[in-house]
Amino acid sequence: MTPIIWAVVGLGLTYAFLNGMNDSGSLAAAVICTGAVGPRKALLLVAGAQLLGALTAGVAVAHTVGRGIVAPGAATAEAVATALAATILWGLLSAWLGLPSSSSHALVGALAGAVWAHAGLGAVSLQGIGRVLVVLFISPCLGFAAAFALMKLLYQALQDATPKAGARLERAQWLPTVLVAMGHGANDAQKAMGIVALGLSAAGALPAFEIPFWLQVAAAVAMAGGTSVGGTRVMRTVGLKLYRMRAIHGFAAQAASAIVVVGASLLGGPVSTTQVIGASIAGAGSAQRFSQVRWGVIGHIVTAWFLTIPAAGGLASVLYWLLVHHP
Repeated sequence: MTPIIWAVVGLGLTYAFLNGMNDSGSLAAAVICTGAVGPRKALLLVAGAQLLGALTAGVAVAHTVGRGIVAPGAATAEAVATALAATILWGLLSAWLGLPSSSSHALVGALAGAVWAHAGLGAVSLQGIGRVLVVLFISPCLGFAAAFALMKLLYQALQDATPKAGARLERAQWLPTVLVAMGHGANDAQKAMGIVALGLSAAGALPAFEIPFWLQVAAAVAMAGGTSVGGTRVMRTVGLKLYRMRAIHGFAAQAASAIVVVGASLLGGPVSTTQVIGASIAGAGSAQRFSQVRWGVIGHIVTAWFLTIPAAGGLASVLYWLLVHHP
């Protein structure tokens, strides 16, 4: 194997590990902040569910990422490596700031930016990237609406319930948490699979674009390993700063997130699980009282989302220029 192939595989698995570490805070925020499960147990539960989801949901999302963002044959292994490096750097900065920015947005922007720097705008599939961005931006709206509607239904159904109902909801939170973690593994681990396979096929290490089984296992294990480490800064932003969550909010938010993320994964649509969970938590809080959600925090998160694509794309372009023009 040549150094560039090692670089693509290494950076791809590092991306998967850091993705799991960063997103673990969002995945476990509701169940931890409502007191349903302790932090260590929650992270291990999420990691195991991620691993299962990544290995059982097929590779539809991987094909969308590897074939739907740039024109066929336009990517080089060097462009893929710089795209992954830029995505990782942006993710580390976002994690340090405690912002649940989208690694999916970063990956899309970085890949487009690197390939653009290599071969010009014509190498970017504007139609394909447009479809991906539509899914990325619509999915949080669906999460917000689903959580809002589910909270209204729960309030209606439990208006005469005893305090025991709250305890049951608290214990029941593990089920939607497992489902949304499986969806995250199915969706985000496949993004790592797809971009690594793109780099390997561009370098000639694969005869054509395909997802070998060893890559599925490696990406799944890397992401689950990152999740087991945990990302508490993002958890505090998503689970504590938006509003004071109770068991009913956590159940509704996680159930809504699971519906959106699992559905998108099965349909091959790459979504940002962090975005969907954050929007679902806001939707659940808004159903009780619109003013109880701290919309200033939401505004900072949304600003980070919109900055991610151009920032990651510009960073990837600079890294690629430095790579090909180094002395």
